Amino acid sequence: MTELKGRILAGKVLVAPLAVEEKTASGIIIPDSAKEKPLQGNIVLVGADKKDEPMELKAGDTVFYGKYSGTELSIDGEDYLLMSQTDILYIV
Repeated sequence: MTELKGRILAGKVLVAPLAVEEKTASGIIIPDSAKEKPLQGNIVLVGADKKDEPMELKAGDTVFYGKYSGTELSIDGEDYLLMSQTDILYIV
């Protein structure tokens, strides 16, 4: 992954979704039409603290988020999700 230049607004995080599973545990190949969006990713960039809400995440954290969370972005050919810190459900 290339080093991203730029910054994001307070209370927001930029997430790189983890790769979608290509096979099941038993070895069956999953077709593209049946693949689910990943619900787990790695934090790439974090914004500053909000006035009444400290930023609890840091770059490199692995997180779980909701199925419809975030806004999809493509930066330098890579896909990311931009979401609020409050959309994060769990930090690994």
